[in-house]
Amino acid sequence: MVGKFCWVELLTSDVEAAQAFYTDVLGWTVAASGLADRDYRIFSYGGHGAAGLMLLPEEAKAMGAPPHWMGYISSENVDADVEKVVAAGGKTYRPAETLPGIGRFAVLADPQGAAISLWQDLSGQDHPELPPMSLGRVGWHELYTGDVEQAFAFYSTMFGWTRGNAMDMGPMGVYQLFAIDGLDVGGIMRRPEQMPVPFWNYYFTVAALDEAVAKVEKGGGKVVNGPTEVPGGAWIVQAFDPQGVFFSLVAAKR
Repeated sequence: MVGKFCWVELLTSDVEAAQAFYTDVLGWTVAASGLADRDYRIFSYGGHGAAGLMLLPEEAKAMGAPPHWMGYISSENVDADVEKVVAAGGKTYRPAETLPGIGRFAVLADPQGAAISLWQDLSGQDHPELPPMSLGRVGWHELYTGDVEQAFAFYSTMFGWTRGNAMDMGPMGVYQLFAIDGLDVGGIMRRPEQMPVPFWNYYFTVAALDEAVAKVEKGGGKVVNGPTEVPGGAWIVQAFDPQGVFFSLVAAKR
């Protein structure tokens, strides 16, 4: 569906080390994508593609980008949407590019400066949507931004997202839920001072949180927040992988 998060990929400084870490923590398998011009690997869980893996491009490093997770939002027309993002105050990091027979994409920044990509599928194939909180997939999307209301207005206008509940977190401000196609899939909050730039954070779903945390620590990662129970009864942690990439985990139980 247009306007939904449709993919996530890891741009890392060490592909082999990252592959070993995430396959252990999340139970993913990995395979080559088959792209002839780049080493792009596909993480899968239960026979379904879950995420991409590649080396952080030199042009991204030259622009100061550290290793990071990047999310993709589905678009009906990438070129038209790029123009809309720029007109709204965003900017282009990587112009629209076509992968023949696969899709067309562009890498952008929203008006607050958080990086996001657009994806227009050109494969002609059906891609079945898995149920929310499916194991091995992104179960929650979280935006840390400079202005919650302006950020929500941008994504709502661009992609038709709707407003969910707003939770008062005291000194941390309001946590604004957003829904896509009637389902709450993420939240927007003011960026804490210790986070240097606005960015999107992705919560990967695991069966049991404590077991996954043990694997994070054994694999050289570092948990920096949690385990924490959140409204609805789920449990979360926020962590860094061994290459310094921020990511999060969510589970229905400890």
